[in-house]
Amino acid sequence: EALKNVPEREMEVVRLRYFDGKTQIEISKIVGISQAQVSRLEKSAIKRIKSCMN
Repeated sequence: EALKNVPEREMEVVRLRYFDGKTQIEISKIVGISQAQVSRLEKSAIKRIKSCMN
């Protein structure tokens, strides 16, 4: 349920990071965005997931 509220781009970052074990640098190269943007997307996704679980 919580994952339904996470935008596709953020979900992709979460999947690559936590399920595929990629680093933020690796994700940035795969997705074609900066490492800083990967970090922001990851943080945003985690915040959304946490807010749905409260």
